[in-house]
Amino acid sequence: MNRRHCATAAITLVCALALLTSTGQAAAAPVPDPAPTASSPAGPPPRYTNAELETVREQIETLYRKAGAATDAYNLAEEQAKKQSGEIVKLARAIADGQARIAALKDRAGAQAREQYRNGGLPPGAQLALSNDPKLFLDGINQVRQSQQASKSLLAELKQTQQDLETYTQDASAHWEKLETDRVKQAKAKKKINARIKAAEKLESRLEKEERERLRRLEAAAAAEAQTAWLSSGAIRDVSGEASAAGAVAVAFATAQIGKPYVWGAEGPGSYDCSGLTSQAWLAAKRPIPRTSQEQWRLLPRIDIQDMRPGDLIIYHADASHVGMYVGDGTIVHAPRPGRDVTLAGAGSMKILGVVRPDK
Repeated sequence: MNRRHCATAAITLVCALALLTSTGQAAAAPVPDPAPTASSPAGPPPRYTNAELETVREQIETLYRKAGAATDAYNLAEEQAKKQSGEIVKLARAIADGQARIAALKDRAGAQAREQYRNGGLPPGAQLALSNDPKLFLDGINQVRQSQQASKSLLAELKQTQQDLETYTQDASAHWEKLETDRVKQAKAKKKINARIKAAEKLESRLEKEERERLRRLEAAAAAEAQTAWLSSGAIRDVSGEASAAGAVAVAFATAQIGKPYVWGAEGPGSYDCSGLTSQAWLAAKRPIPRTSQEQWRLLPRIDIQDMRPGDLIIYHADASHVGMYVGDGTIVHAPRPGRDVTLAGAGSMKILGVVRPDK
């Protein structure tokens, strides 16, 4: 019996370690069921030591972080798709206006041609130019010049409108191609998100209630350890900046969402993902910012941690896949991951990439 329990524990640990090291895959292999015992033929739920549960915790964290990166890719593709759709609508209107303009110009040109035909091929001004009356002759010369200039202007306008119409059509075609590319990106990102979240949820669902509670305690302990190390490093020893007026509004909005669930791609009001929370908070402060954490990191002004003040955004992980809002005293408000709610956390509880300021 002891050998069987040892073998089961070893198999479980090896599988968990295999899950941890295979981070390149979208979904993780399931944690194996324990071998049945004589007292329980169906086999009890797996029971993990703290070390084994820590391995599972790390794997779940990795899956959710990768899902977060895929969520950013999805949100960015969605944002770009919306932009392309808007451009296509504008171009469609421009094309319609151009077509109407060309039709009107052709009508004008046709009217001029019909008028000349009715007068023997000569415009009225030319006919007057042939008059024996000197005054009518001079007036006719001016009218001929004006008519010629009008004809040239009409032809030039028609040519320019046709060129614009061709440009609009080409631009619309290019935007359609980009839109389709963005939709493909969205579909791929969504597939990755679903696969990774499903894999993480499957791992967590195999845990007993007591084990899930221990998992939460391990998460809290890991975060506390990282936060303590960060504070001990003196990273925010001299941080004392006060929130700007807009920053205070953003902080108030973000903290008011505490307790609402994380849902990937959500921008409120009932749920948020990490960048959905920060972007909506700054929108409430009338300072629109990029939708995703990666774009927030790429486009917003960066500042040193020592200059940080409430309302600033802290970007996490090497791939900028997570973001939280600094609220002061070494604390952030953020939407952690699926299965968790918007909450306060230590600003140093995750690997910091850098800090950006939306209202700099």
